Amino acid sequence: MTDDRVLEVIRRTSRAAFVPEDQVAAAYIDEPVPIPHGQVTTQPSLSATMVAALGLSGVERVLEVGTGHGYQTALLAGLAAEVVSVELWADLADQARRNLTAQGLRNVTVLVGDGTEGAPAHAPYDAVLVSAAFPQVPPPLIEQLRVGGRLVQPIGPGGQEEVVLHERRREGLRQLRLLSLAHFVRLYGRYGFPPTGT
Repeated sequence: MTDDRVLEVIRRTSRAAFVPEDQVAAAYIDEPVPIPHGQVTTQPSLSATMVAALGLSGVERVLEVGTGHGYQTALLAGLAAEVVSVELWADLADQARRNLTAQGLRNVTVLVGDGTEGAPAHAPYDAVLVSAAFPQVPPPLIEQLRVGGRLVQPIGPGGQEEVVLHERRREGLRQLRLLSLAHFVRLYGRYGFPPTGT
């Protein structure tokens, strides 16, 4: 990681403020931290790689799919002008709002809903970051991304993924490069996996 802006926002963002109280010690280890509903808070090194790939300059509106407890959301908020984050589970969204507010972050809107449908009321977006895995990018996320915008998503079945950087072109989405191999939770929703057993 050589992006100074990303490194600085990581330095000033306390991960311990975004994990369950009984997991605070684990916040200082570069590993996923479990949160409710079988979800996790992504390890900082992987979040940093994904966020850095978006190439944010500070003026962008970013869509995040999968808020969790808000740690990655906070990183995005420190690098972009506005962040809209969609979380499937209301209790996770509520906790993320509390965490983000406690850190003084005011440029974030956390919505409860199906992240595979994006957040069309706030579109278009300059960048999209998806924090769960599915074999394809959901079409609404492509449609809500402006031409020239970047999208990062773990591509795979959930548990064994390629984290891929894409760019929106006039003719559609183009894969730019592989960022990392990783293990992610599944992306649930209308354009993801059926939300059964969650």
